[in-house]
Amino acid sequence: MDWQKYLLIIGMAVTSYMLVLEWNDFQQRKQALAAPAPQAEQTLASPVVGSELPSPVATPAKPASDIPQGDVQYTPAASQSQSQLVTVKTDTLELIIDSHGGDIVKAALLTHDAELNRPELPFIILNRTADKTYVAQSGIIGPNATDTAKGRPSYQVKASEFTLGAGEENLAVDLVLQQGDVTITKRFNFSRGEHLVKVQYLIDNKSSTNWKGNYYAQIKRDRSPVATDASALGLQPYLGAALTTPEDNYKKVDFEDLDEESFKVDVAGGWVAMVQHYFLSAWVADPEQTNKFHLRKIRNSGMYTFGYTAPQTLVEPGQLGVIKSEFYVGPKDVYRLEEIAPYLDLTVDYGWLWWVAKPLFFLMNWIQGFVGNWGWSIVVLTLIVKAAFFKLTATSYRSMANMRKLQPKMQQLKDLYGDDRQKMSQETMKLYQKEKVNPLGGCLPILVQMPVFIALYWVLSESVELRHAPFILWIEDLSVKDPYFILPLIMGATQWFMMKLNPTPPDPMQAKIMSWMPIVFTFLFMWFPAGLVLYWVVNNTISMIQQYIITKQIEADA
Repeated sequence: MDWQKYLLIIGMAVTSYMLVLEWNDFQQRKQALAAPAPQAEQTLASPVVGSELPSPVATPAKPASDIPQGDVQYTPAASQSQSQLVTVKTDTLELIIDSHGGDIVKAALLTHDAELNRPELPFIILNRTADKTYVAQSGIIGPNATDTAKGRPSYQVKASEFTLGAGEENLAVDLVLQQGDVTITKRFNFSRGEHLVKVQYLIDNKSSTNWKGNYYAQIKRDRSPVATDASALGLQPYLGAALTTPEDNYKKVDFEDLDEESFKVDVAGGWVAMVQHYFLSAWVADPEQTNKFHLRKIRNSGMYTFGYTAPQTLVEPGQLGVIKSEFYVGPKDVYRLEEIAPYLDLTVDYGWLWWVAKPLFFLMNWIQGFVGNWGWSIVVLTLIVKAAFFKLTATSYRSMANMRKLQPKMQQLKDLYGDDRQKMSQETMKLYQKEKVNPLGGCLPILVQMPVFIALYWVLSESVELRHAPFILWIEDLSVKDPYFILPLIMGATQWFMMKLNPTPPDPMQAKIMSWMPIVFTFLFMWFPAGLVLYWVVNNTISMIQQYIITKQIEADA
């Protein structure tokens, strides 16, 4: 009996669904056991001076030292070997600065949790541990260098902890180095509500000779992957370096590129960043100088550096020189990145359709200001986009409805001329002309809309605002997959109903492929972030209703 067949199909579907849930739960437990606990990451102090920095070889293909080589001989500064880890805490950042070299060796983002509903575990972006290196370095090379391939300086600091107090807007942390009669102060300036750290070198030259040096800043990192919620079937965000050049406003240089050869370019101002999904770190150079940017792999090492060297600074006897730069470590906030440096906002990578994607994001962000929920913002944005293309979509659906109305006549032609392809094509074209139907009428309007849909896809993929953003009921995080796969199943159902409203392809093989498309799409979308699937569910639902109404109107007029 038919009811027994349908009951069996429903039972198989429910069983398959439960198996998928169990498999997904098993995979999550497996990943949780394999990954180290976030709070277990221990930031390491610097090793003894010179132990990690072999002497540079003359113009090596891949430099052996992580310190840039200047155009002049180094003059090592007096240095001590002790290392002190200094903790700095503001309302947005918790940093650890190593007094040996004055590097930022850990950065935790206090307004972004490492895990959902775990505010006690801030997201750690920079860190130097036993199995990971990702730090921000800066120093002086040149005639009066503080940093050389043989060693780096140890600064003196007044305290081991600094905190931005309640009611305070700014915090300055000074690291001091005495270089003969020259006092060098490496100052980190922090501001409330900011992820931008202003770094200054104050050169107080009390000697009788000129002081000369070249400032450098760089990000040093290994190739360790970033823990993400993406799976093999989901999004694979870019992980690598990026910078702005005179030829390209936004240029990616990944680890594989640097394995082949180093990259160098001179840029007026400029910036260089380490980009990952939702977050980045970036050194921003003085816009009033032309700086030499260098991205390279350290020879015989799994380390890479992305940075720049500034022009030589001269400080005359009795004068105070100031060298400045900025270091950003935080989320890909497109509005803030626009303010910091030209084209830095392009690290929010919307692809080649950025000129469509950015207005869509601004519109979604504006909607969010009213509705207060990013999930409903996606729903409203989808409604607005569908309304903008309403007439164009209606034209497409009318064409498909007319094609559907011709299905009986098409079948008659197939029965008469099925074995004669040329005759079948001729008679088909005559039928289209007689009924005034354009077979391409259903495709062209959809192709016009594709750039908007693709751009919206990237907006939802790249927006850090969706990370850990709840929607309703079981959707607690729009940036990860639906834990129960309910949205993908709804999306698959809407895809199936839309397929049934479309004309059946005359080719049996093509018809069979089309019948499998809803199942394939459902499986793929199971691993996509819930925010993306929500967009497709709303888009498909509106399209299905619109197509159904138009189809019924045309069938009634027939």
